[in-house]
Amino acid sequence: MTRILLADDDVELTAMLTEYLAGEGFAVDSAADGQLAVKMALEQSYAVIVLDVMMPRLNGYDVLRAVRQKLQTPVLMLTARGEDMDSILGLELGADDYLAKPCNPRVLVARIRAILRRSQHETDASQSQIVSQEDLQLNSGSRSVTVNGMDIVMTSTEFSILECLLHAAGSVVAKNTLSEQALGRALGRFDRSLDMHISNLRHKLGPLPDGSERIKTVRGVGYQYVIN
Repeated sequence: MTRILLADDDVELTAMLTEYLAGEGFAVDSAADGQLAVKMALEQSYAVIVLDVMMPRLNGYDVLRAVRQKLQTPVLMLTARGEDMDSILGLELGADDYLAKPCNPRVLVARIRAILRRSQHETDASQSQIVSQEDLQLNSGSRSVTVNGMDIVMTSTEFSILECLLHAAGSVVAKNTLSEQALGRALGRFDRSLDMHISNLRHKLGPLPDGSERIKTVRGVGYQYVIN
């Protein structure tokens, strides 16, 4: 069974989500505080970590920082409804996705499965595809990226977005198309997640060798991986 870590101090919500996720075929371990969540995340192997922002001992941001120092396990943040800064900060710190509380269990399962589809690609040399653009090389089999020969550590979501942009390098990819292909869902009207992932990619990849921007925003349309 696919094992998930659910970190939330709401006992009733945790019990309800654990039961629902078990019915969907997931094995769930739970942590009621941030320190325990970090300990469990680092000592055991999880396919996805579902992480509440507001927790005792360590909040969700501190847990995410600690986990990201050691692991690239996909993380879905649970944020307070209407608290946009919670979701933005979580994405900046390396979360793969976020969902506002109270959340519909069906939506949570759909988000988890979308994350798993992005992250659980088997490394198969026969199916591996290497895409190169100037100093950047992406290997779809190993899910790895290098810039000027240096390994770039990124989340599964960031990798999927970059892969979509590279396959259409030189052309503009509409935001809705990019969200559906890379995030596995339609882009919501006030959803900032795609923008934040693009911002993270720009920071990690840096500019092109000539100093120009690598990923261009085409206002009102989408994004373009630039070819010089």
